[in-house]
Amino acid sequence: MNNERHQRLTQAAQLHRANLRKNLERRLEAAKASGDQKLIQILEAESNYIG
Repeated sequence: MNNERHQRLTQAAQLHRANLRKNLERRLEAAKASGDQKLIQILEAESNYIG
């Protein structure tokens, strides 16, 4: 039971991280499309932080 709970939590954490990366990539694409260099720098730093 405890192992199953651990697996579910691990899967949820992995899904959450994947969603963060996907959202960040969309935001970065939009910043690049608009040419907002400051926002691009911020989002790239966020990407490095997330991993």
